[in-house]
Amino acid sequence: QVQLVESGGGLVQAGDSLRLSCAASGRTFSRSDMGWFRQAPGKEREFVATIRWSGGNTYSADSVKGRFTISRDNAKNTVYLSMNSLKPEYTAIYYCAARFGGTWPSIMTYDYGLWGQGTQVTVSS
Repeated sequence: QVQLVESGGGLVQAGDSLRLSCAASGRTFSRSDMGWFRQAPGKEREFVATIRWSGGNTYSADSVKGRFTISRDNAKNTVYLSMNSLKPEYTAIYYCAARFGGTWPSIMTYDYGLWGQGTQVTVSS
């Protein structure tokens, strides 16, 4: 069974950059498509980006294209979300999630069967 632990969140100023990490345990990580989602206070959890198990394909929400990059290192069992030019509206808890099979890409939370506990990102203006 894969377990996910996010890290790298924090309090930053608008325009700053952050890189989130999601460390996975378990031998099935390298065969799992991975995704990043975020949930702002009072809002639904929303899709941010996803990456194919091989790392060869990525897909991002339009709202973050050009600012966020998802990547993975299967040798380290880690998926990353690099965030640049952060805005206050990006303040949210960021979650990574694993998906086992299915049509790629998926932006739906219910398609992801395993979730981390989340890491808080706060962007001040």
